[in-house]
Amino acid sequence: MAVGKKDISAPPYAEGTSLSDEDIKKKKVTYVEDHPNIRYSWTAGQAVSKFLNELKKGKIAATKCNKCRRIMVPPRVFCELCYKPIDEWVYVEDTGTVQTFSISYIDPDAKPLEEPVIVAVISIDGASKNMGIMHVLGEVKPEDVYIGMKVKAVWKPEDEREGSVTDIKYWKPLEG
Repeated sequence: MAVGKKDISAPPYAEGTSLSDEDIKKKKVTYVEDHPNIRYSWTAGQAVSKFLNELKKGKIAATKCNKCRRIMVPPRVFCELCYKPIDEWVYVEDTGTVQTFSISYIDPDAKPLEEPVIVAVISIDGASKNMGIMHVLGEVKPEDVYIGMKVKAVWKPEDEREGSVTDIKYWKPLEG
């Protein structure tokens, strides 16, 4: 190997997926029309890549800091409280509690929606306090959502999962 050249085939590296012309045609990746031969791709990093790969399997992975005793979702490569590298990976439940929520009557393109979307921050069971993710709620009316509501993940069928947070279709209420 030449001096100054980095051997990217040797670990550590994050898993990735090659880009194809089909990915570009289906707009699954960023494509710059002014430069038709340029294709962009990026890694989510070691912790989030593993998190996404586990979502594809229908599991929620977290990292654990044995010094602070915290279990972190989404996972991190180091603890932001004590700056210690993570000690281990653990699985947490696919249930949680609504910490806060918003009812949106516009889509991401600022177009009006006939039915609102309910977006919530969900504290994941098995993770440390206030550790969780933002996601959408389903199977619930806006007037029935409340802070403290127990919810469960509704997963896409296994053959439709792609290693994305959207592998969880939505979170539904556990009670009534």
